[in-house]
Amino acid sequence: MPYEITANRRRPKTFDELAGQEFVAATLKNSLDMGQIANAYLFSGPRGCGKTSAARILARALRCEKGPTSIPCGKNDETICPQCREIFEGNSMDVLEIDGASNTGVNDVRQIKEEILFPPGTGRYKIYIIDEVHMLSNNAFNALLKTIEEPPPNVVFIFATTELQKVPATIRSRCQQFNFRLVPTEKIAALLLDVCVEMGMHAEEEALFWIARESTGSCRDAYTLFDQVISFSEGNIRMELIREKLGIIGLEKLNELAEACADGDFSLAFRLTDELLASGAAIETLVTNLANYYHNLLLIKAGISRETILGDSVSGFSKKVLDKYDAVRLEHSCELFFNLYRDLRYSISPRFELETLVSKLCWLDKWISPAELGDTVEGVRNLLNSQELSSNPANMAAAGNTGNAGNSGDVGDAADGEGGSLSFSEEFRRQHMLPQGGVDQGGIDQGVKNVLDVFEGTIIEENIEENDE
Repeated sequence: MPYEITANRRRPKTFDELAGQEFVAATLKNSLDMGQIANAYLFSGPRGCGKTSAARILARALRCEKGPTSIPCGKNDETICPQCREIFEGNSMDVLEIDGASNTGVNDVRQIKEEILFPPGTGRYKIYIIDEVHMLSNNAFNALLKTIEEPPPNVVFIFATTELQKVPATIRSRCQQFNFRLVPTEKIAALLLDVCVEMGMHAEEEALFWIARESTGSCRDAYTLFDQVISFSEGNIRMELIREKLGIIGLEKLNELAEACADGDFSLAFRLTDELLASGAAIETLVTNLANYYHNLLLIKAGISRETILGDSVSGFSKKVLDKYDAVRLEHSCELFFNLYRDLRYSISPRFELETLVSKLCWLDKWISPAELGDTVEGVRNLLNSQELSSNPANMAAAGNTGNAGNSGDVGDAADGEGGSLSFSEEFRRQHMLPQGGVDQGGIDQGVKNVLDVFEGTIIEENIEENDE
């Protein structure tokens, strides 16, 4: 037999085989069993989740000699009816699949309107399956309105689209709508395992799980990637071989790079980045993997531990990096990666952009968020506002005189006039024209100490120390 790709060989043939679309399958089966056949159906959802397959199953269910039935003839049934066999073989004259991307004009719709005037050659229904229906022009949609609202009793339209928002509301209102969902990663991994058993191949669970995760919920994408992996696996699908052949960056390498950045080791971080790029990893791939890595760390900080979400077990991620950063720092790292990915397209040197980001990650622990800075400043302001001036009128007058004196001279001159540099608390008091005896000195010093405690180990503290020197 000629070779058949896995996506075609494993295409669902019954409603029960639609992976991850239980609601759609149950609704269609019930409507068929009750004989409630709509004039038009609209299947929408992401690519590779079963829209066209469901349309073909529905076509067989409507035209089967036992039907309309929710259980049409199977492909390998000994008593398969001629209508179901023709649909399986793709040569049914009364089931027409039309590519909406290449038949977009009014003339194409006019041809359909002329054809539906004739009854089906065999069977009960003439069925039109229009894939990527959102590609039709506005005039073509308008020409379809009356046809799909009141078609002949033996005509059924089935539309499929990946961009429901581009289908006019006037069309949607005339169709029964079914929203297909992305297939869960666990379900795709189970389907891939069934294929391995069918083909007599051995596969590591980690490798199948990686293929399922890379497919992002699309069964067709998963089967396509699976076929590629089979071509170099020689009957044994191993994650190590996938990394070697496809240039995949493993979690261990990402842990090493993240730990070097957490330690502030610029030299090691740059060297590891160079090794990853030299191994064949594309810059966009490395940025994507690192963004996913730090995003997973953020999820772990939030208490999420499911492997289907993280892609690996929690124990596989570096404990040193998890202990080093809090959620705020991890959110900022993800934002840095997102911005970098957007900027790579217009960068004069994507590698320089990546290395600059790696440098920023090396002092990520010293970064302070605007919210933290605002909270600290607000705390100091509240502390100062809580201090009351002495009720002695002399002190109040001194406060006014001190304020005028503070306005009369330059800051640098005032400091020089006192015979030496001022402490941070004294400079703070003088800048705000606060009297020496009118405010609780201990309260100000404690407030300044609280500020410095917040900025401990950050770039702001280093700048303060340099200014004091």
